[in-house]
Amino acid sequence: MTLADMIEIATNLIVWLALGCFIVVAARNAIALVQLLVAGWVFLTRVSPGEGASDLWHRYADLTLPISVIAPAYNEELSIVQSTKALLALEYPEHEVIVVNDGSKDDTLGELVRSFDMYETQRTQIAVLQTTRIRGTYRSRRYPNLLVVDKENGRKADAANAGIGFARTPLVCIIDADSIIEPDGLLRAAEPFMYDDNRLVAVGGAIRIANGCTIRGGSLQKIGIAKEMVPRFQIVEYLRAFLMNRVANAHTNTLMLISGAFGLFRRSTLVEMGGYRHDTVGEDLELVVRLHRYMRDNKRDYRISFVPDIVCWTEAPAALRGLDNQRARWQQGALETLQRHRGMIGNPRYGRIGLLAMPQIVLEDVLGPPAELIGYLVLPAAALLGLIDPMMAVAFFFVSVVFGCALSVGTLVLEEQQLRRTPTARDLIRIGIAAVVENFGYRQVNLWYRLSGFRRFFRNDTTWAAVPRMGFGPN
Repeated sequence: MTLADMIEIATNLIVWLALGCFIVVAARNAIALVQLLVAGWVFLTRVSPGEGASDLWHRYADLTLPISVIAPAYNEELSIVQSTKALLALEYPEHEVIVVNDGSKDDTLGELVRSFDMYETQRTQIAVLQTTRIRGTYRSRRYPNLLVVDKENGRKADAANAGIGFARTPLVCIIDADSIIEPDGLLRAAEPFMYDDNRLVAVGGAIRIANGCTIRGGSLQKIGIAKEMVPRFQIVEYLRAFLMNRVANAHTNTLMLISGAFGLFRRSTLVEMGGYRHDTVGEDLELVVRLHRYMRDNKRDYRISFVPDIVCWTEAPAALRGLDNQRARWQQGALETLQRHRGMIGNPRYGRIGLLAMPQIVLEDVLGPPAELIGYLVLPAAALLGLIDPMMAVAFFFVSVVFGCALSVGTLVLEEQQLRRTPTARDLIRIGIAAVVENFGYRQVNLWYRLSGFRRFFRNDTTWAAVPRMGFGPN
């Protein structure tokens, strides 16, 4: 093979690589545009966009199913008291709060015992789904609907399974211990179950960033926007994920993810499935994918729904340090789930889940991140070398960056028209600026963090790097 032949092969590879990156990014953004349009149509055609909590209470108080709210907690001493108070204060006729201390190394358990006047008691599990030892259970003298389970460390999935095993209610709500649900959140989540024909197995809700908000005594006092830009960028990300992606996918019955920060499930179904898997860092995605697979393998009619009115507030990483661990873990979890359930991809046996939803995850989580990051390097270089038309590099910039800005701004318009959770026009402008600026630096850094998830996946790295937390402030 001559030098000329080698140069020609290298040239062709660069051209095809550039073309492949362009096609993948364009396809991913085309799907996002469709999702935005579907979500907009759903919002515009909603019959009752926002009933008040009192209306829901009067309508459904005698129809509600009891709920166990399960909050796995690991090293959450900064926010565990506030979070637990918020869970106890939820406006719901009958709910129990089960906080599972997953072998915390800090004083999470001590904070709970002192703040809620707890004493050790005996509580029998009706289903043993966890793999680690239960060290004790505690009841509160002041709050009879509060149970604390102390166990050896086994990570979040194991802690959630322990809580499910102690629950005795038809529905279980799994949340992050550092999250705060709005007072009427359970009512809104449970509403679809009240007129269900036993097909509904899970409901997800919208998650918002608590950084910058005023939280006292376990309740949200004032919605605010963080001073730091990193949390503002995440506000935009969460709006896209929940008001565009989740709403559209739920409408087409292809919802594949209910956030681990908040989800309501039929307990019997989770027990049948064996609960969460312990051998993945993306337990929330894996659970919903396996839920689809389990129901379709057993030829059972079912629904998984999403209610955007539910708002659960969670603390986000305030700086890039911490965000890198979170995003790498999310990416690794997606790859682990796809590997475990690869037989569903493109399989007509699983209907629209196999033919549409699973390929969409492949496009967004396997092909998309490296294609976009490589495209930023390859297309400009190929254009400068004269290997491709410079307009192709310009088009890639518009498809990835400019189009990304448009999607973010479009989602922000949806939020303002329907939910109006942004308190002031000034804050809306700040988020709008973040929606544009995030595409110039933050987005690319995020892609790099996701590539770290690829490295962790191929190395089979199961270590869990905690995300630094600042807490919600004084109790």
